[in-house]
Amino acid sequence: METVAKCFSSPSESVVVTTVVTTLALASLTRFVLWPQKPQIIRGALTTSVPRLPKEELAKASYRVDHFPGARDVVTPYGNIRVYEFGPENGRKVLLIHGISTSCMTLSDIAWPLVEKGCRVMMFDLFGRGYSDAPGDLPYDTRLFVSQILLVLASSPLAWTGNNALSVIGYSLGGGIAVNFAVTFPDMVESLILLSPAGVIRPENIGRLSRLIFTSGLVPERLLAWMTKSRLRSPIDNAVSKRRPTASRALSPIEEKEDLVDVAVQEAVDSPTQESPTPFELEVVSFVHWSLDHNEGFVPAMMSTIRHAPLMEQQQYWRLLAKRKPGTTAVLIGRDDNLIQPDDYEEDALPIMGGRDNVFWRIVPGAHNFPFTHPRTALKAIYEFWGLE
Repeated sequence: METVAKCFSSPSESVVVTTVVTTLALASLTRFVLWPQKPQIIRGALTTSVPRLPKEELAKASYRVDHFPGARDVVTPYGNIRVYEFGPENGRKVLLIHGISTSCMTLSDIAWPLVEKGCRVMMFDLFGRGYSDAPGDLPYDTRLFVSQILLVLASSPLAWTGNNALSVIGYSLGGGIAVNFAVTFPDMVESLILLSPAGVIRPENIGRLSRLIFTSGLVPERLLAWMTKSRLRSPIDNAVSKRRPTASRALSPIEEKEDLVDVAVQEAVDSPTQESPTPFELEVVSFVHWSLDHNEGFVPAMMSTIRHAPLMEQQQYWRLLAKRKPGTTAVLIGRDDNLIQPDDYEEDALPIMGGRDNVFWRIVPGAHNFPFTHPRTALKAIYEFWGLE
C-alpha cells in the first residue's frame, strides 16, 4: 500500500498512473468487444430458434427439419450433428458430404435417385451448417471434419466401417474433406467421387486482400463477422458470382480474382451467363439467409472454415490418391466453374492423382453448383463410373 500511495504523491505521477490504468482498461474492453472469447459449443437452430419459431415460419424454410427421412441427432463432445440415413439396408452404402455454405439439402437431387437405384444413403450437416451445432473453440480443419465423419458413421446401427465399407461423394468443400478422409482411411473407402472438389484451388486465384483479411488476424473478429454476414446477405443480383469473360465483356485481372466469401456464394448461385437463378438456387440462397437469421454458429463456422478447411494447398493429400486402385476415384467438374476451374485442375490435380489411367475424369455441363442445376448429367457420370449403366 505504501508503494501505491507513493505513486499518487505528486500530480505528475498521478497523471501517469491514471493514464496507464485507463489505457489498460480500454485495451481490455476493446479486446473483449472486438475479439470475444469463444464458447466450446455454439448451439444450432434445432435447439435454439426452431422451438421458438411459429409453425408458419418454420414451414417457410426451404430446408426443413423433416427434409429427409431417417433423421437423427447425434450427441458428441463437439455438439450435436444432424444426420439422415435412408434407403435399402442391404444396398451400396453411400456417404454424401455437402459444401461450405448451406446444408445437405444441396445434394437432394443426387441422394434420392441413388436411393431409387438401391443405395443406402447417409447425409449430415457439417458443423455450424443446417441443423448441426458449431464447435466454437476449435479450428474447422481436416482433423475436425474427419472426426465428424467418424462420429456420423459410428452413429448408424448398420456397419459403415471396415474394408471397402462405403462409397463417398463429396461436393465442393465436401470434396476436399472427402479426399482427406479417403487417404486417411484408404481401405475403408471403396469408391470416391468428387464433385467440383475444393482442395487444390490456386491461391493466386483468390484476391490477396481477401486472404489477408481472413488469415492475418488483424481484423477484429466481430468486424470480420459483420463483414462476412453482410456479404452473404447481399441481394440476389449481387450474390450471383462473377461471370466468365465473353466476347462482349472481358474482365480485368483484378475482377477475375475471387473473394474468399465467393467460395460460399458460388455454391448457392453460380451461373456462367446472365440467366436468372433457378428456383432451387433461390431456395438454397433462401436457406443461407435463414441460417444468418436463426443459426448463431453459422457465421463463426464459415469464418473458421474459410481460414482452416481443406480448400487450397492440399497436394500432400491429393498425391496419395495415386495409390488408390485404378478406377476407384472419379472427378466431375462443371465446364463453366469459375472457382474449381477445369483447366487448372487438369494441370495441377490430375497428374498427382495418377492421371487418366487412375482417375475417372469428366467435365460436365454447368458451373460450380452443377450437382443441383444439372443433376441428371452428374448422375449419368456416377452411374457410368460405377458400371450401373
